[in-house]
Amino acid sequence: MEQFGDKYRIIQFVIILGAAVLLFQVASLQIFNPDYRQKAESTTVSKETLYPSRGLIFDRNGSALVVNSPRYELHVVYNKVSPDIDTTKLCRLLGITEEEFVRRLNKDWRKPMFSKSVPFPFIKNINARHFAMLQEYLHEFQGFFPVKRNVRGYPHSSACHALGYISEVDKDILADSAGSYTLGDYIGVAGLEKQYESDLRGKKGVRLTLKDNLGRTIGPFKEGELDIIPESGKDLIVSLDLDLQSYCEKLLANKKGSIVAIEPSSGEILAYVSAPYYDPNLMSSSLEREDQLESLLLDTLNPFFDRCIMAKYPPASIFKPVMALIAMEEGVANTQTSIYCPGFYKFENYTYGCRQHPYPYNMKVALQYSCNSYFFQIFRNTIEHYGYKNHDKGLDIMVDYLSDFGLGAELGIDHPNESTGFVPTSQFYDALYPEYEWKSTYIMSIGIGQGELQLTTLQMANLAAAIANRGYYITPHFLKGYMDVNKSVNEALLEKHEINIDTSFYPTIVEGMERTVRAGTAWRAYNRDVVLCGKTGTSQNPAGEDHSVFFGFAPMNDPQIAVAVYIENAGSGGAVAAPVGSLVVEKYLQDSIHRTYLEKQMLEVDLINKNRS
Repeated sequence: MEQFGDKYRIIQFVIILGAAVLLFQVASLQIFNPDYRQKAESTTVSKETLYPSRGLIFDRNGSALVVNSPRYELHVVYNKVSPDIDTTKLCRLLGITEEEFVRRLNKDWRKPMFSKSVPFPFIKNINARHFAMLQEYLHEFQGFFPVKRNVRGYPHSSACHALGYISEVDKDILADSAGSYTLGDYIGVAGLEKQYESDLRGKKGVRLTLKDNLGRTIGPFKEGELDIIPESGKDLIVSLDLDLQSYCEKLLANKKGSIVAIEPSSGEILAYVSAPYYDPNLMSSSLEREDQLESLLLDTLNPFFDRCIMAKYPPASIFKPVMALIAMEEGVANTQTSIYCPGFYKFENYTYGCRQHPYPYNMKVALQYSCNSYFFQIFRNTIEHYGYKNHDKGLDIMVDYLSDFGLGAELGIDHPNESTGFVPTSQFYDALYPEYEWKSTYIMSIGIGQGELQLTTLQMANLAAAIANRGYYITPHFLKGYMDVNKSVNEALLEKHEINIDTSFYPTIVEGMERTVRAGTAWRAYNRDVVLCGKTGTSQNPAGEDHSVFFGFAPMNDPQIAVAVYIENAGSGGAVAAPVGSLVVEKYLQDSIHRTYLEKQMLEVDLINKNRS
């Protein structure tokens, strides 16, 4: 009997142990392991992403430049779609064919951007009527759910290159975003939309909803305790003046080129126009205008190209004031320097053209009439300052001064894709002339803003601002502030850049530029009500008509605006760019145009159709 008792206890122990193991396993599956609990909850709890409102953009005077408009989408989770779904009814509600239904539902599941258990957009931009009908029957279509999104709208159809646009994220962005973006999200891909994406995008929220076995909403899950409220993006206040911006666009209609206007005292950009331009509403995903977008992309005038900061141009004679400042600082010229000009500049057997004008008996007169001979010579004096054969040192010292003016490098504008322009150095010319030693006479076209020297229109406007300020500039920028007063502008955008040239030299340049407008090459820009200081340029173009260039600032002794105008294939600087620049200044300072005859003439200049015909 004792033997049977021992066996009984062993059997009893084995049964108890087995039961304990089973209980532990059940507890692990149902209590400790979250996978099964999550699967159970997924059949009754719907997780909805709440998209934040993207931040709005306002101009300096409070006018809305970018707003949000509602858009309705239908998303789907492939694994939750019932095989018995009434596709015919759903297609009728959505206004699509059954073939299109199959195409939209089935994806290439091998691609990492798609997953059968993750929601993805089924149809975007459902019109309000279809969306209202759909909501009434949506409980019949398990796996499908509505999403309300905001898309960009542009009330004034202006400033397309400055503002940029948003687009749906692609696979590369998804792969690099570490989960911060998901399929169907939008991201800024150009302009201020891209530059300030982190401020504008906001933060997504989550809403958990309890549903019955038919997919009908019962109410919030756990009374909404686990919900996350979306956080709207920050609203930006930018420095653009909408009225001035629109007027600049009007002036550049039917032309190729750019206008940049800056407030010298702050570095804030008042107008930023690249032409040809386009209606930014064409880039709004709320509109079905694929044919027009394709037309823009195929346009040989390339309206998406930002000529303000991406195009690099020879600045032509607007470079002469900078050349004069450097020559005075180096001590190779002064305000009374006179250089004979018979209408040309001759070196050995070579003759370089100038125009017939009064004798340039001082620097102001040389600027007034834009004497090439004068600036050829002071350029050579600067380069040869350390000896005729030590020209490389002279050039590199000049390059250092140009660097102080912000040339040859990015200015640091808060806008993507800024070009550095190009400032040639002695190393560049050593490589260009490897077989023999170059001389100052090889490169003296730099002294009149030609040759290898290239600037962006932004850099030209910034030069005007630096002269207006008599020796410094503030980093050109768009961001003026935020609607949220607790958020401030990046201090790097407010940095003051001092130029290593004695401030006593600037009055000569300023007076020379004032004479240029009053009775010189920019006489067509003269406005008796505004003292405008400016300089014209005619940028040589071996491929066709020369480019028309102007930069300036006003008023002379209290500069409130600096402007650069570059119009391709428009001829001399005094013919088109200078009058356009003066109209920009008049519009900003006087709020209306009194010289309507000049405005009419500039509006009638049509270089696009002329060159296409």
